[in-house]
Amino acid sequence: MTERNDVSMAERALVERVLSVGDALTVGRFRFRFATRQWEWSDEVARMHGYPAGTVPTTEMLLSHKHPDDRDRVAAMITSVEDSGAFSSHHRIIDTRGRVRDVLVVSEPLTDAAGTAIGTEGYYIDLSETAAEYRREALDQALPGLLEARVVIEQAKGALMLAYSVNADQAFRVLRWRSQETNVKLRVIAERVVAALPTVAGDEVRLRTRLDHVLLTAHEGAPADSVG
Repeated sequence: MTERNDVSMAERALVERVLSVGDALTVGRFRFRFATRQWEWSDEVARMHGYPAGTVPTTEMLLSHKHPDDRDRVAAMITSVEDSGAFSSHHRIIDTRGRVRDVLVVSEPLTDAAGTAIGTEGYYIDLSETAAEYRREALDQALPGLLEARVVIEQAKGALMLAYSVNADQAFRVLRWRSQETNVKLRVIAERVVAALPTVAGDEVRLRTRLDHVLLTAHEGAPADSVG
């Protein structure tokens, strides 16, 4: 067995070990079309807000669920989204039962055949449930011989923490989500996040925009041995 295969098996063990700790990460898709001012959301996002599947959202509905301390900031982002078709935000929502949820929203432009932005689309990631202590223990036990992989994952977590104002556990959950969603190894996702950092050093706005793009496209062109 080659060293490369040893690392691959250990990485898989890491992912499986981490996935066995804590609640599953809830992720849902959304889309907003500029011309019609219409929102679409997946059943997962509807449930995050406390609504049954099939509920049609509106801008007013979405804003009504934003935490009062975050509402003005998010409203300003929605108003300005047509300038670029992309936005990201780490904020709180209050569902129909009054429960406060911590969410990260990541999006990129929705374009037509000519490449013109006609809307925005992306993901809601529910970060409300965390189990940092237990997940950290799982990481420590699963990575004793993979220091290089661990370093790049920690670097990627740090970048996400800075860009999205999330804690270390939440940052790892975002990386894990993209690994699961794209079936690309967690290490590869982390490497692509870290590779983007030198081009945006010292600029938090560009960092967040760049990481939005990396998270949503990290699976594109991934080599065959990075999938699994």
